Amino acid sequence: MNDIRRTLLWVVFSMSLVLIWDAWQKHTGSPSIFGPSTRPAASADAPPAGAPGTTAAAASAGVPTPAAVPGAAATTAPSSVPAVAAQAAAGEQVIITTDLVKATFDSVGGSLVRLELLAHRDGVDPQRNVVLLEQSAKRLYVAQTGLISAQAGLALPNHLSPMTVAPGERTLAASANELSIRFEAVGAGGHKLAKTFTFKRGEYTVAVKHEFINGGSTPVSPQVYLQLARDGNPPEGESSFYFTFTGPAIYTDLSKFAKVDFSDIAKGNAGHEKSADNGWVAMVQHYFASAWLVPTAGLREFRTAKVADNHYTVAMVLPLGEVAPGATRTHESTLFAGPQEEHKLAALAPGLDLVKDYGWLTVLSKPLFWLLTQLHGMLANWGWAIVALVVLLKIAFYWLNASAYRSMGKMKAVAPRVTELRERYKDKPQQMQQEMMRIYREEKVNPIGGCLPIFVQMPFFIALYWVLLSSVEMRNAPWILWITDLSAKDPWFILPTLMTLSSLFQVWLNPIPPDPIQAKMMWIMPLAFGIMFFFFPAGLVLYWLTNNILSIAQQWFINKQLGVLGK
Repeated sequence: MNDIRRTLLWVVFSMSLVLIWDAWQKHTGSPSIFGPSTRPAASADAPPAGAPGTTAAAASAGVPTPAAVPGAAATTAPSSVPAVAAQAAAGEQVIITTDLVKATFDSVGGSLVRLELLAHRDGVDPQRNVVLLEQSAKRLYVAQTGLISAQAGLALPNHLSPMTVAPGERTLAASANELSIRFEAVGAGGHKLAKTFTFKRGEYTVAVKHEFINGGSTPVSPQVYLQLARDGNPPEGESSFYFTFTGPAIYTDLSKFAKVDFSDIAKGNAGHEKSADNGWVAMVQHYFASAWLVPTAGLREFRTAKVADNHYTVAMVLPLGEVAPGATRTHESTLFAGPQEEHKLAALAPGLDLVKDYGWLTVLSKPLFWLLTQLHGMLANWGWAIVALVVLLKIAFYWLNASAYRSMGKMKAVAPRVTELRERYKDKPQQMQQEMMRIYREEKVNPIGGCLPIFVQMPFFIALYWVLLSSVEMRNAPWILWITDLSAKDPWFILPTLMTLSSLFQVWLNPIPPDPIQAKMMWIMPLAFGIMFFFFPAGLVLYWLTNNILSIAQQWFINKQLGVLGK
C-alpha cells in the first residue's frame, strides 16, 4: 500500500509518454501504435493532384461522379468525365477583397482556389496573413461545385468547365455591406449553369447560388455537388509535440459529428453516414475550417474519395429534381471558410461548433471555454483570463486538494519510520507489509489518500488543456512583456523553465519514496515533462505554471501546519 500512489502516478506518466509518442507517429505519417496513420505524406516527386502541372486524368477524377465517389447509389449511372482540354486551359484569376478575406476564383469551374484571412497572421511567418485555401505546386485545398446527372451521355457544367465572369466590383466598398461575383457556363445541349458568390462584411460565410437552365428539348434531373478538396498534409508549422486532427468531417442529426481519417478514405472504408435529409460536410485543421452548409432540409448524399495521390475530397450531392425544357431551377447554399470561433459556428448550423475539436472531454471543455470567455470579457487579456480560470478551479477544488495534501503530509511524516521498516524487514516482505499497515492505522494515514483527489480533478485540467490548445482566440494574443502570442512557444523559454522548477519543488514537498529507484523517478518525471513543455504553446505552459504555483502554496501551508516542512 505504501507505493500505490507513486505507482499510479508512474502509470499516468508512462501512458502520457506513450500517447505523445503515438501523436508523433501520426504527425510524421508513420503507423500509429493504436491504428493506421491519419496523415498520408505527399509524394516527394510530384505536386498535389489538381495543382498546376498535374495530369488531366488525375484532376478529372476530382469530379464527384457517382462512379468516382464511394457511397453513390448502386442504380446510378456515371456521368461523363470532363474533357482533358478543359483542365489544361488556363483560367482567369479573379480576386475579391472584403474587410476579412481576399478570395481568388478560377474561371475554370468558378472554383475558390485561394482564401487569405486578413485578420489572422501566419504562424510560421508573422509578416504574412493566414492562407487557408490554396492551389499551388506544393499545396492543394480548394472549394468546388458543379452539376452531375444520372442520365447516360448527359454532360453538365462542373468544376472543370470554362466559365465566363460577369463584370462588377471586385473590392467591398466602404459604404457597402456585400459584394457578389457571378460565373456562367453553357454545356453540351445548351444547358446553362450560373454560380453567384456573395460575400458580406464582417463574415467568413459566402452565400452561393446555383441556377440551372435547361436549354435542351427533354427534361433533365441534375444534381448539384458541393465539394472540398485538399491534400493529406498537416498545416505548415504545426508542432510535432502534440496532435491535432486534419481531415474531413461529416455531420447529420442522426450520427452527429464524425471525423474521417484520410487513411480510411484511401482504403475505401470511411465509415460515415452516406445519406440523410440534413447535415453538412467540412474540412478541419488546427484553428481553422471550411464547410458546405445547406440550411433547408432535403435529401443529400455524403461522399468521400481519394481521387489521386495525396488528393482527397469530401462532398455533398443534392438532387435538384426534374427540370423541364426551358425551365430554371435554383439552389442556395453557404460556404464557410475561416477561424473556429465557437459561438459564431454554433449559430451557423447545428453541430458546426464541433469542428473545434475538444476530443472526448467536450462536455467539460465547452463550459470551461465559456467561463474563459467571460473572464476575458472582464480582464481584456487572454493570458490573465487563463490565470483567473486556474485560480477559480483551484478554489473549487480547494478542500479536495487539502485532503490530498494532508494525506501526502502525513505520508512524509511517517516516511522515516517506513524506510527503517523496509531496511529491517527487507527479507521478510509479508511482515514488512503488516508493520507498515500498523503504522498507517496508528497515524491514520491513507496511502492512496493523496492520489484519488488528483484523479478526480484530472479530467477538468485535461479539458482545460484542450480548450487552450484548440481555441483560435489564443493565436497572436499577447499576455505580458515577451509573451506576444499565447499559441506559440515562449521565445525565451522563461515560462517552461519556471514550470519545470516549480514541478521539482513540488517533488521536494512530497514524501520521499523509500525505494531509491522510485525516488529517482520522482525527480526525473518533472524534468521529462519540462522538456516537452519547452515546445508547447505559451498559453498551455502559463496554465500549468499557475496551477503548480497555487498547488505549491496550498501544500506548503498544509505541510507547515502538520510540521513536516523540510523533512
